[in-house]
Amino acid sequence: MTTRCGFVAVIGAPNAGKSTLVNALVGQKVAIVSAKAQTTRARLMGIALEGEAQMVLVDTPGIFEPRRRLDRAMVGAAWEGAEAADAVLLVVDPVKQRRRELEPLLESLANRPERKILVLNKVDVAKKEPLLALAQDLGTKVDFAEVFFVSALTGDGVPEMKAALAAMMPEGEWVYPEDQVSDASERLLACEITREQLYRQLHEELPYDSAVRPEKYVERKDGSVEIHQQIVVTRDNQRAIVLGKGGSRIKEIGSAARAELSELLGRKVHLFLHVKTEENWAESREIYEEIGLEWVR
Repeated sequence: MTTRCGFVAVIGAPNAGKSTLVNALVGQKVAIVSAKAQTTRARLMGIALEGEAQMVLVDTPGIFEPRRRLDRAMVGAAWEGAEAADAVLLVVDPVKQRRRELEPLLESLANRPERKILVLNKVDVAKKEPLLALAQDLGTKVDFAEVFFVSALTGDGVPEMKAALAAMMPEGEWVYPEDQVSDASERLLACEITREQLYRQLHEELPYDSAVRPEKYVERKDGSVEIHQQIVVTRDNQRAIVLGKGGSRIKEIGSAARAELSELLGRKVHLFLHVKTEENWAESREIYEEIGLEWVR
């Protein structure tokens, strides 16, 4: 049997459903999913298998107008993820569309050499006629090799898209072992899961300017793992929000993150969180490296 292996970059405006789609293609959770825009920071990769094909999915941060250093680093990571890919998936939310972010993306994509695929996501909530009109409109701006209508959330259309993607991959040896689903280190994935709980539980109360840093990752003799993380916020009032009354909020965040991590790692997890205020953390090269982003001047 001939094996195939290739890289697929997943790009799109913020909140188009890229992470949900990567998770659906892999068949389990590898990317952080949140209703808050720009939650994906590093280029977390998911590894999807279909028959004899292995697809390495580069889940890129939502591309948007970068104003701060953190934004610039995220946009840099996104485009870097698209370079030298065997296919680039442009994921579009047909309901919100976010034309302001989508148009520059279309312009940049138009001249790129990679095979380009349009994925209209969230078809479970979109009406059919506008969907077809949108596909036609976007097709006049970029020469898409294929167009797929899917719902990453319900899985509708995902198996067909996965099979078509697998057929596009070049012949070659697999890059990763069969049972590996992500190239993110357990330390980084553990931080992403804690950060997802932060967003999930605090919604609008906590701004996007928060980070979770890995501090210690200790393998215990009984097979369990001890994880220490630092939640960094920019102001003391944010610290109070994360801690909650009598430390109740951070306990809830820790408990939910611990449960998910135990399930993901298949072993008992001891999770220790503490919160630190660091006004200018978004200017710290060290923190960028720790959360898997490149420092951008």
